[in-house]
Amino acid sequence: MGNHASPKQLTLLYNANLITLDEGQPRATACVILGEHILEVGQDQELLDKYRSTPFKTECIDINGKTILPGLIDAHLHLQQFSLSIQKVNCETATMEECIQRVAERAKKTQPGEWVLGHGWNQNNWQEGYGNATLLDQVAPLNPVFLTAKSLHAAWVNSLALERAGIDKDTPNPTGGIIQRHSDGKPTGILFENAMQLVSQVIPQPTVAQLKQAILEAQETLLQLGITCIHDFDGQECFSALQELHCEGLLKLRVVKNLPAELMDEVIGLGLRSGFGNDYLRLGSLKFFADGALGPRTAAMFEPYLGEPENRGTLLLDSETLTEQGKIAIRNGWSLAVHAIGDRANHEVLKAFQNLRRIEQERISPQYPPLRHRIEHVQVLHPQDLDRLARLKLIASMQPIHATSDMEMAERYWGKDRNRYAYAWRTQINRGTVLAFGSDAPVEYPNPFWGLHAAITRQRADGTPALEGWIPEEKLSLLDALHAYTVGAAFASVMENRTGKIKPTYYADLIVLDQDPFHIPPEQLKDLSPAMTMVGGQWRYLEKSG
Repeated sequence: MGNHASPKQLTLLYNANLITLDEGQPRATACVILGEHILEVGQDQELLDKYRSTPFKTECIDINGKTILPGLIDAHLHLQQFSLSIQKVNCETATMEECIQRVAERAKKTQPGEWVLGHGWNQNNWQEGYGNATLLDQVAPLNPVFLTAKSLHAAWVNSLALERAGIDKDTPNPTGGIIQRHSDGKPTGILFENAMQLVSQVIPQPTVAQLKQAILEAQETLLQLGITCIHDFDGQECFSALQELHCEGLLKLRVVKNLPAELMDEVIGLGLRSGFGNDYLRLGSLKFFADGALGPRTAAMFEPYLGEPENRGTLLLDSETLTEQGKIAIRNGWSLAVHAIGDRANHEVLKAFQNLRRIEQERISPQYPPLRHRIEHVQVLHPQDLDRLARLKLIASMQPIHATSDMEMAERYWGKDRNRYAYAWRTQINRGTVLAFGSDAPVEYPNPFWGLHAAITRQRADGTPALEGWIPEEKLSLLDALHAYTVGAAFASVMENRTGKIKPTYYADLIVLDQDPFHIPPEQLKDLSPAMTMVGGQWRYLEKSG
């Protein structure tokens, strides 16, 4: 396959500061790797004496006192969208004018009639709020334009894009979507939730070859960031591309592939289940959506958004529907991953999981451990629901960087009282919930050290909002945050007995850092970046010297 080190190669890393995340042996100075796995962890002299002369070909590598950590796992990432977003117009700008200027520059280099694609705008950061089709028409009159919001729950398009999609004043809102309109009913060019698909479905899709190439480039970026495993939440095109890359021996990091709930009938019909595959590409959960997002104010809330008395967001799945669909999934061996952001969405999802756990106990053979169900985002919980994730053995799959990106929006639209249990990592850990951390890339950039910084300081890169951070009660220790990027994320994919720690029999997935994250000021965590990344006993990234 090209993914595996030679079984006879023995590598000894010594003179290192190993932070293993193995409670039985938290620190060490050396480790021995045989093929893909860690053979032994211990102290320099002991291991050098023992392994210098063996029947194996032995390579001894002096780490020069640098720190070795287990490889980091991004437990929520959209690989296809992230890979393709690298090639799109970057719309994450301080002003609307700057975003429009970037679109203008791309349109100049694009053939008439071809699509201009962009990602990353956030109307909450712009004085004018939302844009409109006319503004894009002025700079790209000959190209259809489709720009996704940072939240991925809204899109901004021009008139040519609306025309290509056949959207006009008489087009009804699709189920679960809204076409924003002027007072005369004419579309403004802003599309919410499922309305985005009216346009995205007429955009020519990249070929599998183009997608594979984009994924290979993104893979290099991820390895460089110290990520050795991802939990992907894109669809079947991404799965096809990943399978081809895997067959060609080009997949260098581990991928847990979650699939959209819309494919449930097909995957069950084929007899597939959670966990099928191998440790480079395996099936995770079926992904359901219970609501929208905070940015476009479509996250489902009990109480209205501040300043919008009529708006409580959009509930896409209630507990009854999720119970019915979830029942089919679990009877066929599938765990569920459910997107829930607002307090009402989380409440409905928790209610459904209570029913589903009961069904699981009654219907599923006791030799099967409980399925690793997870809630994606868990951004704000009602105080009465705080204990329920732990009680139901649900994984809180959360993205620390969302807290620091979203805090101003959360203050503006949810307010202080509700925000007390927003992005409430410490509360969940204290109650015994397993946390699995990720980035939600391309919503955020997938740098796990930015995530660690956000989890520990609850501050942005510039130190705002204050020395103690936003809602400081929810800050984590570095050990807890690292745990969520390693052991917790490995647990979420039922791989905790072989990834997430530096421990004998586990895969040799690890990163080398110039500094010990436990011995630097917390504000410097965001600046760390690996010098080396190893997956399955092979160096997959080596920092260029000089």
